[in-house]
Amino acid sequence: MDTKNILADLKAELNRLNQAIAALESLDGTATATTSAAIAAPKQSKRRGLTPAGRKRLSAMMKARWAARRKQVAKPATKKAAHKPMSAATKKRLSLLAKRRWAARKKAA
Repeated sequence: MDTKNILADLKAELNRLNQAIAALESLDGTATATTSAAIAAPKQSKRRGLTPAGRKRLSAMMKARWAARRKQVAKPATKKAAHKPMSAATKKRLSLLAKRRWAARKKAA
């Protein structure tokens, strides 16, 4: 085990003991200066970041969330009329109109 972790645990335990002593002494009215100084000691900063287990858990949660979202989007919200395919005559008419527009632009340029 890392000595820094052991030291941090021991200091935290000492802080808890000092707080318990101060609480008991305050009941009797015999609080000492050392216990109040120990209470006023700055707290150690918390470790930031994610553990590998936490990262895996978060990843699994997000994958499940996005899978559910994709599943929801895949379902049609309402029944829509089926898209009717374009008839051959309509395709031909639109093609001729487009060709006329292109010819007009070419002529104007």
